[in-house]
Amino acid sequence: MSGSIKIERISPNSTIQDAGRPEGLLYGLSASGPMDRTAFHKTATALNGQGSQSVIEFSMLGIDFTYSGPPMECAIDGGTFLIKQNELEKEWPALLALTDGDKVSITTAKAGNYGYIRFAQSLDIPLVMGSKSTNLAAGVGGFEGRALRAGDEIRFGDGVVLRANNVAKVPRGAVEGNLVRVLPGLHADLLGPSIWTSLFKAPFKISNSIDRMGFRLIDSLSRFDISQYKNIVSDAVVPGDIQILGDGTPVVLMRDHQPIGGYPRIATIIDADLDFVTQLRPNQEISFVSVTLEKAHKAMANG
Repeated sequence: MSGSIKIERISPNSTIQDAGRPEGLLYGLSASGPMDRTAFHKTATALNGQGSQSVIEFSMLGIDFTYSGPPMECAIDGGTFLIKQNELEKEWPALLALTDGDKVSITTAKAGNYGYIRFAQSLDIPLVMGSKSTNLAAGVGGFEGRALRAGDEIRFGDGVVLRANNVAKVPRGAVEGNLVRVLPGLHADLLGPSIWTSLFKAPFKISNSIDRMGFRLIDSLSRFDISQYKNIVSDAVVPGDIQILGDGTPVVLMRDHQPIGGYPRIATIIDADLDFVTQLRPNQEISFVSVTLEKAHKAMANG
């Protein structure tokens, strides 16, 4: 099978992603991979695990594309978006049967920052360090190491088995609303009990400064004075770390985080809740609650 799509319109910072390159951290390169692993996994399930191992990850404003080629399916999931195929509205999430000349339009709707399109055929994108994921900060992988843009044509390969799809579904646990569970971060003890407890005093808001590297939070209480902790030794960071910048701004580190960081990390969002956080839009509130490591493991295992 062959064919292609031509991108007519696309949100900023939309990229090609697959399961990522966790081994990249050994070489100073973030793992990348899907921001919302649950939605990424659901597109594979919709295609009975037979689709491409790489997907298009589009951001909040969506994507328009035209398909050329023989009949082929694609699965689409993520936040809640509006989708049309040849001007006919489809239910979200969608499993579309594409035919030559079909036009698909996905636009922002009521919720979510990221969506995923997985085609039944592989994307003709070169592997870099065993992955097709794009790392925008490093200019590595994906489509020429950059974000996708209008006019790009992505061709399909002949096969679908490229690499193991090892990103498992990580279901949202039992905590309701925008209450997100955290563990103490690497520097929680260093910052002291008063700064640690201040994390839970009131909600934060998601700022307009969000991307694959991190989500900055708005703290109306200005509760983090880290002026005496600016010279700590740089060390490894992980997705979900809540890092406090020099001016007191908290940042949730995401999939394209820097490999090491020199700012204190007060807490780490548990793995079962991180996909949920990636879909919170600017100006939505987020609150934190402390949990034990045992409960974090249970949430990961049982959702």
